Amino acid sequence: MSTADLRIESRQEHVSDAEWRTRVDLAAAYRLVALFKWDDLVFTHITARVPGTDNQFLINPYGLMFEEITASSLVRIDTAGNKLDDSPFPVNPAGFVIHSAIHGARHDAQCVLHTHTLNGVAVSAQKGGVLPLSQQSIFVLSSLGYHDYEGVALRDEEKPRLVKDLGTSQFLMLRNHGLLTLGPSIADAFINMYLFETVCTIQVRAMAGGTPLVHVDPRIIETAQEQARGATRGMGGGALTWPGLLRRLDRIDPGYRS
Repeated sequence: MSTADLRIESRQEHVSDAEWRTRVDLAAAYRLVALFKWDDLVFTHITARVPGTDNQFLINPYGLMFEEITASSLVRIDTAGNKLDDSPFPVNPAGFVIHSAIHGARHDAQCVLHTHTLNGVAVSAQKGGVLPLSQQSIFVLSSLGYHDYEGVALRDEEKPRLVKDLGTSQFLMLRNHGLLTLGPSIADAFINMYLFETVCTIQVRAMAGGTPLVHVDPRIIETAQEQARGATRGMGGGALTWPGLLRRLDRIDPGYRS
């Protein structure tokens, strides 16, 4: 079935311009997660705050594959995961537990992105967690928290511990579970996940080599954020790469914009 076969009615005329732009970017993020093969069938989520609100969010329609998601198919929900529009698609309130906790505590986060990638889960199960083995790792390690596994995230009582473990970080490793990133924009949350997943992939491969590993000097990690600003000319990785990523998607299938 193609996306067109889903017969999704356009919502562009029913939402503000700001919300529509957010919907397009969020749909693009879902498509890119599928393109980079970070998706886990219909599981995991990417959420974005509806512009101009503190307690309304956009989330994927439960059951659609990530490569099928469009701007119009995204569902508006409240902090409890209840639908706020007349979308014909269901949502998975249980899957919003992690996201609602972070959105509620971190008002600087427009977007929260969570994955169950093989490399991410593999490193999350390693006692040492993320190791300083690559240039990419210094940016993750400079803003990284860890949260111990408590079972499938279905219980609200886990939220305070999750928020405490995240703190002010941009990256959170969910032990035995996966990876999570956030950012002041959808683009920033995505580029953070690109870094996080790359770091885990490099670590798994480096450790598989079976030879002693060279660690990055901790003093270099201390200045990682300053180095990142210099490398991106102050723009940030999200703003620098997002236009090109959208062009890549448009060449493959611009249907996410509908």
